[in-house]
Amino acid sequence: MTRQLGCCFAALLLLYASPAGATDLVLKRVVLSTGGVGYFEYEAAVDGDATLSLDVPLDQVDDVLKSLVVYDPGGTVGQITLPGREPLTQSLADLPFGRGALNSEVDLLNTLQGAEIVVSAPKPISGRLLHVDSDTVRGPGGTSETRSRVSVMTDKGLQQFLLQDVDAIAFADPKLQHQVETALARIAADRNVGRRVLTLHLHGAAPRTVRVGYVVAMPLWKASYRLSLPADPLAANARLQGWAILENFSGRDWKGVTLTLLSGNPVTFRQALYESYYVPRPIVPVESGTHVLPPPDSGTVAAEVAAKASRAMPRAFGGFPVRGLAADMAQAAPASAAPPPARIEAATAEEEATQIAFTAPGTVDVAAGQSLVLPLVDRELPARRVDLYQPSVDARHPLAAIELTNASGTGLPPGVLTLYQLNPKAGALYLGDARLAALPASDKRLLSYAVDGKVTIDATTGERRPIVKATVADGLMRISRVIRWTTDYRVKATGPAASHLLIEQPRRAGASLTMPDPKTVELTAGAYRLPLALAAGGQERLSVVEEQPVEETIQLLDIDDNRLGALVSSSELDPKVRQALGALASHRQAVGRQRAALARHQAERTRLVEDETRLRNNLAVLGGDPVLHKRMLDKFNATETAIDTVTAAIASTSEALAAAQRDLASYVAGLTL
Repeated sequence: MTRQLGCCFAALLLLYASPAGATDLVLKRVVLSTGGVGYFEYEAAVDGDATLSLDVPLDQVDDVLKSLVVYDPGGTVGQITLPGREPLTQSLADLPFGRGALNSEVDLLNTLQGAEIVVSAPKPISGRLLHVDSDTVRGPGGTSETRSRVSVMTDKGLQQFLLQDVDAIAFADPKLQHQVETALARIAADRNVGRRVLTLHLHGAAPRTVRVGYVVAMPLWKASYRLSLPADPLAANARLQGWAILENFSGRDWKGVTLTLLSGNPVTFRQALYESYYVPRPIVPVESGTHVLPPPDSGTVAAEVAAKASRAMPRAFGGFPVRGLAADMAQAAPASAAPPPARIEAATAEEEATQIAFTAPGTVDVAAGQSLVLPLVDRELPARRVDLYQPSVDARHPLAAIELTNASGTGLPPGVLTLYQLNPKAGALYLGDARLAALPASDKRLLSYAVDGKVTIDATTGERRPIVKATVADGLMRISRVIRWTTDYRVKATGPAASHLLIEQPRRAGASLTMPDPKTVELTAGAYRLPLALAAGGQERLSVVEEQPVEETIQLLDIDDNRLGALVSSSELDPKVRQALGALASHRQAVGRQRAALARHQAERTRLVEDETRLRNNLAVLGGDPVLHKRMLDKFNATETAIDTVTAAIASTSEALAAAQRDLASYVAGLTL
């Protein structure tokens, strides 16, 4: 009986682990994106209605539910089912027994006490299950055997039988029988906790090929380049070969798949669609209205514009040789053809609206967990050798670099780049490594790979703020100045040949370049690139001038005397302006004199009033001495007379000050230059 019931359990598990009649999908196409995702497309040949089975890792189910798409040229898609994610104990909560009841036949029968059963045995029995008791029976030779005795209440009374002696036990209640089968099915679905099987139901009436695709997270694929420079330092082109490095971490083998690599920056995100969510709701009175759920804010978009010069550098400078051992050997060797790198089976490139698609020739096989290095590009591109001075990288020496122009019809993804120089005698020489940013078609990049110690650069910067223009009107003086920054570069080269140098100088916000000619200068997002021809073993200088206009407004009535004096003596102002400011200074001096005289008179009156108060107090306390009293009274009278005199002077001076102020205001109001 144990063997038979165990076989029954196993059959049910297999039955519910894979839907009946389901057709497996075959992986045919993989598309990997630099957005950190991959598109996987499967195919299956179907005829009429069909059920497709798709097995995916558990950690990819969220992405599959978000992005699953079905292509059926002659049918429709019905429902898609998959096992739930909730724990098994929760999925069994609606059944009359727990997970432990299915551990053995005895546990199941004892859990379902009182259930009506039908026993198939030499002597059939039917009735309600009472209990199962197990005991150990010892046999001959010291062996032991566990026997399970089942007690059943029948119409004829209590009957017993050994569980090991019957052929089968069935539950008379179809509902209970179905519940047992349902529990086994849920256990089977939960057995492989690391994967989930999606079942797709299709409806159609003819043979056809159905494709199913989805997007899931995948490791970024990386680009790696090799740039081979010819022995001739003045050669116009260089050989660029690119490879893609990728990993198959999808959880299944790739066999005979078409592989496409996308280079771009798509918007990708993940949402936990496979989780169960219960939204907390407020408890409100029945008569309350419905609540409003506003949509999520999508944010704002900020634009950043980087100016790019459309003018090319002057070609009169020519090129310069690679510094160091590679250059010396290149000059010593005669100009002859060097063995080129072997051709590679490059991918087919196609420019899309927002990304570049590279499709590998033929199909590829990559086992799960394995990496792949795939040929990507093989192109002859325009290249010239330059020196690039970037003070933030090295304040004394420039970097040896290659100016690479993408003359192909499609862009190149970003990646690391290794540079070699081909030489007929020494073979390929390693020059250094560089980083290639995303390179659109028809654009160019500077690839810095080494420090050029044979070129030394010294830079000094000064600042001046000269007055350009001054105007006067409505009592205001407007002074237009220009902030002028001058940077002098002194360059010394000890190399054997002429070189082409690019000096990169940061751009000041709000300033414009006035020297050298802006038409000869290229712009990056934050710097100027200034060309300079440098003879071998020679020295050169380059002056760079940036200017920024600023305007200052001065209230002439409130101007400080020291500031006014500085403007009057300034040689940068127009003589007429200086003459008008001199007259303004005379008017201000007249006002100043009257204001000073008024202050003196007011101070004198204050002192006299204090003396008068003191004398009045002294007179009040004097005794009967007539001489002393008369002398004190004479002083008091003289003080009152002086107070009257200074009071009159204050009035006169106040009138003079007011007149001087009116003259100053009238002069300022009528001054126009």
